[in-house]
Amino acid sequence: MKNEDDKTTSKSSCIPIIESTISIIGGKWSFLVLTQLWVSKKKRFSELQKSLPKVSSKALTDTLRNLENNGMIIREVFPTVPVTVEYSLSEKGADFQNVLHAMEVWGEKWGDESMHTN
Repeated sequence: MKNEDDKTTSKSSCIPIIESTISIIGGKWSFLVLTQLWVSKKKRFSELQKSLPKVSSKALTDTLRNLENNGMIIREVFPTVPVTVEYSLSEKGADFQNVLHAMEVWGEKWGDESMHTN
């Protein structure tokens, strides 16, 4: 049976793991991009931009690069005129859907406090 010291040690040992996860996911728009790709499977840049109107082109570009560099998404280029680029979740990114679902459940319960006041 674990005592309180074991629980504290276990909780504090998760901090480096969470920090590492945050560095992989990146900036504030990453969760929304991952959600869009989770729902739609594949999207072009313009489709992502339309579905995320609050995100600037530069922020979206930076977010996509970070997610690609960290193995969360796949960028596929098709030799068309003009060039077509599609983004989709990698296996690593698709595995993140459990986190996105947990965020959705938490958000339904706590996300908009004005909906939960008596």
